[in-house]
Order: sequence, then structure tokens, then C-alpha cells
Amino acid sequence: MKRTSVVIMVMLVFSLLSCTKAMRYTNDEISKYPPQIQEHIKKGEVVTGMTMQQVRYAWGAPSEIRALPSTADGKERVQWTYSRMLGAFKTYLRFTDGVLTEIISTEPGIAK
Repeated sequence: MKRTSVVIMVMLVFSLLSCTKAMRYTNDEISKYPPQIQEHIKKGEVVTGMTMQQVRYAWGAPSEIRALPSTADGKERVQWTYSRMLGAFKTYLRFTDGVLTEIISTEPGIAK
């Protein structure tokens, strides 16, 4: 029974640490963005239409970056992967020409 309690405590600590959001920007750095984008960044949210830099301000660096095949009209595509809860949840952000166009996630509450 004690082992189960220790495992639960360790999982709780990792869960709390993965929810901690360190400020990744200064107010001056985001001041030129539209007000809605600034609010999303401050809340740690990502939405389609954000640039790669705006996503980095909101979520920080991804755990993985992968080049995807270009679109039929030659636009560059990139996928960023964010992992949480020791990899139990993954969110894939796909960018086309540096703009977030698709959000795919296994994490509840993240847009799909």
C-alpha cells in the first residue's frame, strides 16, 4: 500500500510541475501584436493564425520539430510537438509558411 502512495505522490508532483507556466516573454515583446493575440499569449493559449514566435511566447519551445512535405503550391510546412504528463498527452501544431494552421491533440481541452 505504501508503494502505491509514493507512486501517486510522484505523479501528482510531475502533474503540478507540468502545469507551471513560466513567463516566456516581456510585455514589451508582445505589445505590437493585436490585443486578442496578446491575451492568448498571456493565458498560455495557442490558436490558428498565430506565428511561430507567438506560439513560442505562449507555450515555449516544442519538444520536437519536424519538416513536413510542402504544399502543392510550394508552401513550407512544419510540425511542432509538445508532450505533457511524461508523454501521455501530445499536441501537434502544424504551421504553413510560419503560421499555425492546424492543432491536433490527445489532451482533453486542447482544440482538435
